[in-house]
Amino acid sequence: MSAAPPDEVRYAGFWLRLGASIIDSALLWLVLGPILLLFGRQADYEFIGTLASLKDQAIDLLVGAALALLCWLRFQGTPGKLLLGLRVVDAQSRQTLKLRQAILRYLGYLLAMLPLCLGFVWIAFDKRKQGWQDKLAGSVVIHAPMEKRRSRGRRRSSGSSGSGIRP
Repeated sequence: MSAAPPDEVRYAGFWLRLGASIIDSALLWLVLGPILLLFGRQADYEFIGTLASLKDQAIDLLVGAALALLCWLRFQGTPGKLLLGLRVVDAQSRQTLKLRQAILRYLGYLLAMLPLCLGFVWIAFDKRKQGWQDKLAGSVVIHAPMEKRRSRGRRRSSGSSGSGIRP
């Protein structure tokens, strides 16, 4: 199998995006779980027999939205997507999402969950691997171009470490 031409976009498929979501959930649980326990609140990861108050649900929704928007607008992806070399970008320009798109994408997540998560399963069958949240926002999830990955490594290197990468 030959490598994709430099200008060709590689869309991220269902399983890779599911993996990124699992990484994000694990990180969120590791960070927020202890914090919630400190404030006397049970982590809402155990849904059986537990209903959070409407206020708690609203706070969870707003915190989740704020974190997702921050990650999409600042880094082009959540930690899970970034670790797997993926980026959430505008479907036309391939640039960082606008605030309006990011909000629509988050709202699209809520819609995609409603009918048995069909909006997420849609990713597996769509030509550009877009879920309903992506279609609503005009976004796509792509594999980051190699030069973008390399440039991040260069910024992190500190001078002549013998690695052959220039600062």
